[in-house]
Order: sequence, then C-alpha cells, then structure tokens
Amino acid sequence: MQARLTFITLGVSDLDRSKAFYNDVLGWKPFQDTGGIVMYKLNGMILSLFPQHELTADAQVKNEGTGSRFTLAQCLHSTEEVDAFFAELKKHGVTIPKEPVKVFWGGYSGYFADPDGHLWEIAHNPFLDMDADGNVIGMKQ
Repeated sequence: MQARLTFITLGVSDLDRSKAFYNDVLGWKPFQDTGGIVMYKLNGMILSLFPQHELTADAQVKNEGTGSRFTLAQCLHSTEEVDAFFAELKKHGVTIPKEPVKVFWGGYSGYFADPDGHLWEIAHNPFLDMDADGNVIGMKQ
C-alpha cells in the first residue's frame, strides 16, 4: 500500500453549521457541494464534511463517538504566520483550547476546534522543508 492520503472525511453533527465554519471562518471554497456532502480540495487531497449519522451508517458502526480522537494539522512558514492565523480565529469567536506557544519538540503551535470539536493544530515546524504553497518537501538536515 502506498503511503499517501486522498480523503479525510469528518463526520459532523450539523452540515450547514460546519460548512459555514469552513467557508466563512477559514475562508475555504468548496469544489463540490451536493447538499449532502461538502468537499474542499486541499494541497493534493480532499477534506469532506459528511453528516456523522450517515458516515457511521455507511461504515456500519455505532454512532456513539464524541470528542477528539485525532487532530488535523497545518504547518505555516513562521511563528508570526501562526499568531496572525490565531488572531483571525479570535475575531470569529472560534474555540481555542490552546494558544500558540513554543512546544517541547522545538516548534510553535496552538489548537482550535471546529463546531464539532475536531481539533486543528496550527504550527510552525522549523524542521520541515516546505515549498511556497506549504507542501512538505522533506525534512531539513
């Protein structure tokens, strides 16, 4: 199996609320919005929002999960970019469980939550080699 990821699908409790968050707060534009699923093209992959009860039914699992079991992360080019991003989130009243700080692994990061509590880490990782678009090229030596 190739080491790659094509889709991340988040099961959301209110599709319209989540769509508004990703569109209006994060400024993302869906490339597909059928009314039942919303898809955003990211850098080489897709993030989709899908009603949680439909996602669990499709996967044939119980719809009892709450809370965060994983995080999504986006790395920026500098600590200043991280701070500016969090300043914008605050303007929108976004839940920020952890303000950006220097972290044990040598980077700088903080966390925000989307309307369903999915955690996003926004970080500056000084060890990543990234291109101008934020795509990871490799690790710095």
